[in-house]
Amino acid sequence: MSKSESYDVLIVGAGFAGVHQLVNIRKLGLTAKILEAGSDLAGTWFWNKYPGARVDSPMPIYQFSDPDLWKDWTFSEYYPDWKEIQAYFQYVDKKLGIKQDVSFNSRVVSAHWDDSVDRWTVTSEDGRIFQAQFLSLCTGIASRYHMPEIKGIDKFKGEVHHTSRWPEKYDFEGKKVGVIGTGATGVQVIQELAPVVAHLTVFQRTPNLALPMKQRKMSAEEQQKLKDEWYTILFGRRYQTFSGFPHDLVPKPIAETTVEERALMFEDLWEKGGFHFWLGTYTELFTNQKFNKEAYAFWRKKVRERIPDPELQEKLAPMESPHPFGVKRPSLEQKYFEVYSRQNVTLVDISKNSIEEIIPNGLKTSDGVEYEMDVLVLATGFDMVTGGITSIDIRGQDGISIKDKWSDGVRSYLGVASATYPNMFWIYGPQSPSSFTNGPSSIVSTTFVFFYVLTLTRHDTGTDERMDHQLCETYEGEWHLQHSPYGGSPICLQ
Repeated sequence: MSKSESYDVLIVGAGFAGVHQLVNIRKLGLTAKILEAGSDLAGTWFWNKYPGARVDSPMPIYQFSDPDLWKDWTFSEYYPDWKEIQAYFQYVDKKLGIKQDVSFNSRVVSAHWDDSVDRWTVTSEDGRIFQAQFLSLCTGIASRYHMPEIKGIDKFKGEVHHTSRWPEKYDFEGKKVGVIGTGATGVQVIQELAPVVAHLTVFQRTPNLALPMKQRKMSAEEQQKLKDEWYTILFGRRYQTFSGFPHDLVPKPIAETTVEERALMFEDLWEKGGFHFWLGTYTELFTNQKFNKEAYAFWRKKVRERIPDPELQEKLAPMESPHPFGVKRPSLEQKYFEVYSRQNVTLVDISKNSIEEIIPNGLKTSDGVEYEMDVLVLATGFDMVTGGITSIDIRGQDGISIKDKWSDGVRSYLGVASATYPNMFWIYGPQSPSSFTNGPSSIVSTTFVFFYVLTLTRHDTGTDERMDHQLCETYEGEWHLQHSPYGGSPICLQ
């Protein structure tokens, strides 16, 4: 048996959450180690390097709020791409020496609580064993990518690439490419591939109600002015708004507004771009079905103006919304809807003609049509939110895996912990505000519970009292009933 390494805290994942945890744990004088599956820092931005991959949260929000870090760092774009985020993590490491406390290429496969010593025993894929009093899961919401089971995919003679495992170097020029999926990843990669490939075939199940990104370059001078005047205020807004963005929902009742007033607000939010139209509008977007339809109608009108072909209009911006507007996190696009008017792009609606099988030279749909391609791109997303946690064999006091406990739905306390799994906390995960915010803001807002508990350990009273097992489950059940009446969502359209 391998000799175990012992720490006060073990952190799983070296993205924003993991690095934030490590820095603050050091300040408490505790020992910690990050176990990271990849070979470098950046979390999801280490893995997701497909063409067009970039954040959907504008600078300066998508970074750490420590002035010692942001004062010397400058982004080149309003919405940085994956390369800049990776460079940012290297900068953070240079300033804070993060890598000295990270074990790379260490994918965690199990974490078992030992009641006899009150510690977690964690095992990595290469057989190394670690022990710690606390376990901090910083696996994020998009760490376990989803590979669809499609008949015949093993017989395809071309190349298959999942967007989360993109090849380091690959030339798509002159190739016939198929893309399955039109979620956030699909939108980004489709925009980039369309101008360079010989032909692009997009297989869409659900239209993406994407919003205009309004991307632009940012000069060092402009950012310095923002640093001098606004950064401290903007970072402070993280704790004050519903979404963690500087802008916020408007609580004014719809009944007290006019159609003209709402139309003016829609136009203003649309021109601002990003998530303003989603998370800067009236709060009743999420509770008032009539107003929700009004918002969708405005979105549909704006998008259809960019699509000349009536058939494409109905596929991409149908008269009836595929779901209430805003219940899914909108993607941000730059030229997505114009792409489909190109002569070398075909849009296939697989909600009407599903994918039947992959054939050696392409893909066949249920209506018998075959689509020839050299490369198949799987923009099929992730086992979202829970996948990074349930992929690890985590067992608590009762020996039950957390995957089994959550088989009928996630149950947590405060969206950071679960009964019978002592001293285990997750950051930016199940039942946290992840879907309606950005990573750094959510991380800062949800770690206070963890650090409160850690601080208490530094003031040990000398007693050996433990929280009653059943009492923990009672608290968890009460919180679940209070905060998850609609499956954990604040959406309740009437």
